[in-house]
Amino acid sequence: MYSDELDEEQRIRQAITPKSWNEIKTSDSWAVFKIMAELVDGFEKMARIGPCVSIFGSARTKSTSKYYKLAEEIAYLLTKKGFGVISGGGPGIMEAANKGAHFGGGKSVGLKIDLPFEQSANLFIDPDKLMMFDYFFVRKVMFMKYSQGYIVLPGGFGTFDELFEAITLIQTHKTVKFPIVLVSTDYWQGLIDWIRDKMLQEQNINPGDLDIFTLVDTAEEAVATIEDYYNKYALKPNF
Repeated sequence: MYSDELDEEQRIRQAITPKSWNEIKTSDSWAVFKIMAELVDGFEKMARIGPCVSIFGSARTKSTSKYYKLAEEIAYLLTKKGFGVISGGGPGIMEAANKGAHFGGGKSVGLKIDLPFEQSANLFIDPDKLMMFDYFFVRKVMFMKYSQGYIVLPGGFGTFDELFEAITLIQTHKTVKFPIVLVSTDYWQGLIDWIRDKMLQEQNINPGDLDIFTLVDTAEEAVATIEDYYNKYALKPNF
């Protein structure tokens, strides 16, 4: 193996190796200050950007994929409506979102998580709007607090994590309701059918919970859903 491959393997092993109880207690005490620093820095930077829409989806999506092109188009149209675009800062759908915002002349934000096996930030984020986080939950706070809408394209566990946290917070009235848009009937309909046929039938959710999100297929529909939210509450984007 090459030395850089060995270094990468060592970083991953260190990241997943269990710590002793004393190590846990010591790191927990110091982590409080790092968490505070990430929150304060994130609040100060994000507050200056203005209303934005977050776009989620798989980091593994290739640039030749129809979903990549769809995410790029959605972001481009959003910026033409005056909205900033936030992504997780990585490749795939995240890159497409930032790329669309960049070429649309809008604000392109990347909230990157520091992982031992993650790729570098994509090149379409505004240099002054790339933020790095060590803690997933701090990063989630930034998404939730500074997004006026979520647009969710096909993705994996990370995408589902962001989606269902937002649905849960809206369902439990822990955050103000904002539009959540799922893009691609082909990808999401099976999940929605299962939620309706299993979760709802077992009375684990209420019928109104299905109204928390909207399913669309086109970039125009996705952007229109976000724009309707702004028109309803007379909010203004970044013009």
